[in-house]
Amino acid sequence: MPVGVMAQEATAAPSAAEIDWRPRSELPPEVQERLPAFCEGGYLPPQTGQGPDAASTSDVPLEASSLNARYELDSQLYLQGDVQLRQGNFQASGTEARYNQQTGEVRLQGPLVSRGEGVLLTGQEARYSVDSGRFDVNSATFLFHEAELRGTASSLSRVSENRVLITDGLLTTCGPQQNDWALVASDIELDRAEGFGTAKHIRLEVLDTPVFYWPYMTFPIDDRRKTGFLYPQFGSSNAGGGAFLATPYYLNLAPNYDATITPQYIHGRGLFTELEGRYLSSLGQSVLQLGYINNDSAYEDEFPAEDGERWGLDFTSRAGFGGGWNGYVDYSVVSDQDYLSDLNRSLDINQTTHLRRRGGVRYSGSDQYFEAYLNGYQTLDEDVLQENKPYDQLPEVIYGGTAQAGWLEANLESQYTWFDRDNDTLTGLEAATGQRLRAIPEVALPMRALWGYSRPSVSLDYTRYELDDYDYNQRDGSFDRSVPVFEWDNGLYFDRRGELFDVPYNQTLEPRLYYAWADAEDQSYIPDFDTGLRSFRFDQLFRRNRFTGGDRVGDTDQLTVALTSRFNDLTTGAERARFSIGQVHYFEDWDVTLNGNCGKADCSDTDSPLAGEVVLKPLDNLEIRSSGLWDHETEQTLEGRSQLIFHSEDYRYLATLGHTYNRGDGLASTDDELDQSDIGTVFPITDRVSVLGRWVYDYTDDRTVGSLAGLEYNNCCWSVQVVHQSYLTDDEELDNRILFRVELKGLGGSGDGADELSNAIYGYDERDRRRFGTPSP
Repeated sequence: MPVGVMAQEATAAPSAAEIDWRPRSELPPEVQERLPAFCEGGYLPPQTGQGPDAASTSDVPLEASSLNARYELDSQLYLQGDVQLRQGNFQASGTEARYNQQTGEVRLQGPLVSRGEGVLLTGQEARYSVDSGRFDVNSATFLFHEAELRGTASSLSRVSENRVLITDGLLTTCGPQQNDWALVASDIELDRAEGFGTAKHIRLEVLDTPVFYWPYMTFPIDDRRKTGFLYPQFGSSNAGGGAFLATPYYLNLAPNYDATITPQYIHGRGLFTELEGRYLSSLGQSVLQLGYINNDSAYEDEFPAEDGERWGLDFTSRAGFGGGWNGYVDYSVVSDQDYLSDLNRSLDINQTTHLRRRGGVRYSGSDQYFEAYLNGYQTLDEDVLQENKPYDQLPEVIYGGTAQAGWLEANLESQYTWFDRDNDTLTGLEAATGQRLRAIPEVALPMRALWGYSRPSVSLDYTRYELDDYDYNQRDGSFDRSVPVFEWDNGLYFDRRGELFDVPYNQTLEPRLYYAWADAEDQSYIPDFDTGLRSFRFDQLFRRNRFTGGDRVGDTDQLTVALTSRFNDLTTGAERARFSIGQVHYFEDWDVTLNGNCGKADCSDTDSPLAGEVVLKPLDNLEIRSSGLWDHETEQTLEGRSQLIFHSEDYRYLATLGHTYNRGDGLASTDDELDQSDIGTVFPITDRVSVLGRWVYDYTDDRTVGSLAGLEYNNCCWSVQVVHQSYLTDDEELDNRILFRVELKGLGGSGDGADELSNAIYGYDERDRRRFGTPSP
């Protein structure tokens, strides 16, 4: 029977979905709280008291009641008026019923309603087998509460408690009378025991208009995994040069491993295939991701000397061996520097200059730690000079430990590394490779009390080098460096209680005094394997070494004075505000540099800029952060970063406002001037329509350097996003593309806008997770 005719016949009685559907105002308060704002209601099945432990139909007799009954001895039983049948988990009601004692079959006239465990059926007439539990319904409507899946069928057979056969059926997760999208199929089988459905001759209809056809498909009806085609994906390619169509196929190979293969056709490029495999063992999880295209026609046109074969691989593995021991592997490789921007859709790699490959083991105990690993890189940017490429660590071994000896505390940090790089074309220090051993033994006297602490310590920063191809003023490649260090960290803690806006709070006052002395000399004869300058921030006030890595140890004779005050909500325990400010006074000039940079604008400056931080959290969903550096002599701001982050409790409203400034005076890791503002928001216009946007403006260049602007529409069964993005390319030009995403509740989504929005707008990931809540109790 055609679906349209069948639907007309069902209008005489409410459908299964209409029976259990409740407007938002009629749902219990706890269900309303979980219901997204764009949903007008949800399903609320009656509490029958049945559950999975109820007896099956074969274990109990059939119970029946009606207003009138006529019984023929050993033959038939006729029931009329408000007929109620029950056998185990099975329930049904209708206007008339005829029970054949010879065959054990019940014929039920409708309009009828039947309930099972998590299933509601309605129809015009039905047959029920008391012995087998089979239930056949004509002109049926159905509702599966757990999946919120409803539909209609010309005929439906509940073969068993967990298996349903549907002929000429329609499925959707939209609410009653809202067929915004639906799957229409000639034959559908739903297997609740396995958690999946299969269908033949399926078409996807949007507003009753066919838009896609599958001859056969399987689909999940709960959160369990099942081999089969997933919802097809379509949209614009990552490069923005053409449309793509992808047909993912999921392979549920075993309980502990599976795979997804995604062939896709990209207009202008050809057939591109991606594979993701996941393996879970008793030790941990491993994930392998591959991408391959045999002949990328667009790439061949752009680079005639290349053959068009392109590929990418990403492998991650984590293992726990017990006893504090863990292992890990992270390995990424691509065929060319443009693969990630042109093709990548599944590899967990962002566009970057270097791909890192690392694998090793680590141990973490109560008083010691150990790690050994191999680390290497693939440099993607062909313009990076050889001397600027990172060294491989083959291997690096780290050990640290702490021991108590009465009042004294002994610590050791140590590191052994073999640095390797292809330096055949380089000379001088840049050509060196070899081994570095660094050890920092320390003895400290920690003293702590409720009102404060004091920790004086002495240490020796010792480094030994054994280098090959070392060439510097006829020095030998074997040498060492020893730097004695003295540190004294002191802090006091004061607090008082008060009340602000009728909220009790605790305010602290925490002065801190930190002194550091390190007697280091010029180290320009040492190669730079892994060293950089730390950006000067508030937390840098309490570090004695201004360099990262191990090839430079900074000389210093400094005293830091800092003050922090916190406001803690005594009702919730939350920190509502924190104010910090500090400055370093230098008693001696700095001599140790890295590439001529000592870490401050003038190596003879006696005082650092004032460094401060402010964190305000007046509400649980509102946070304001600001940090910066201020030169008290020139009365200029050297660096600043301010950010406001807001989200409503349901994450429907999101807002970020930020400003970043760097005068470019050598205090940070970059000397480039930076002055940018950024604004991001998700703002609902109505319960269903929201505005999405982000804008980044550069005051130095007086131009926009990136933007997102779009609209999102949500209702309780589907959503769509359309976003225009402009972004800065490698040649400092703005490029534009359109991103979109379509999400059908219960089937998944397609399009390429989600990742860009997640990266651009803080909190969008959480909002995206909540967009389709679970309205059913």
